[in-house]
Amino acid sequence: MSNEIDIEYVSKLARLKLNEEEKKLFSSQLNHILDYIHQLNKLDTENIEPTAHVLEFTNVFREDQVEASINRDQVLNNAPKSQKGFFEVPRIIE
Repeated sequence: MSNEIDIEYVSKLARLKLNEEEKKLFSSQLNHILDYIHQLNKLDTENIEPTAHVLEFTNVFREDQVEASINRDQVLNNAPKSQKGFFEVPRIIE
């Protein structure tokens, strides 16, 4: 079961300042969550395969196809600044 020390520790990690009423509320909520986890830990999962998702999905992406891209000059015309065929951006590293 969670106690006040646990709540204070977690709230410090989350950079939250909790009053006493909030600590009691969150302690109660955390205890309910921990009780549920204990129930789940009692389940026999010995013959259950690990899954990433409970439903079976197949890849819905299309195959890659080579297509013509936009002309570089057209793209650079939309840029605020360009130089020698590249976007010009402000220097951020000294």
